[in-house]
Amino acid sequence: MSGVRLSRAYMKGMLERNWGRIVFISSESGLNIPVEMIHYGMTKTAQLSVARGLAQLTRGTGVTVNSVLPGPTMSEGVETFVKDLAKQNEQSVDEAAANFVKQHRPSSLIQRFASVDEIANMVVYVASKEASATNGAALRAEGGIVNTIA
Repeated sequence: MSGVRLSRAYMKGMLERNWGRIVFISSESGLNIPVEMIHYGMTKTAQLSVARGLAQLTRGTGVTVNSVLPGPTMSEGVETFVKDLAKQNEQSVDEAAANFVKQHRPSSLIQRFASVDEIANMVVYVASKEASATNGAALRAEGGIVNTIA
């Protein structure tokens, strides 16, 4: 709900100024619901719907609303999870990370976790003035996990 609350607080002013960027951080799990995290996938799907609906309210303005869909990303929390997994399975952290991707996200084309910087690069683009024609989009930065051409 934080994205909804922030949008409510700032969107009106953005529309009055005729410029602004709202970026939701969703997940590939919103399109590709993981069986081990159905509850998470459902919330990310809802977030994509909210973002698209808000984007429709910006029609004809300089305000955009988009979503970024990261895949498995080596954030601090994930790094702790992978370290625990490595210890549990008597593996190196690199082995545990590689095995996780192979087991749980086998359709990944990059076959690794993304870095937080790689995800941030997509956010920087979509928040920039250069992204003025990108509105209502769900931009994938998920390493090719979602098996679709669009």
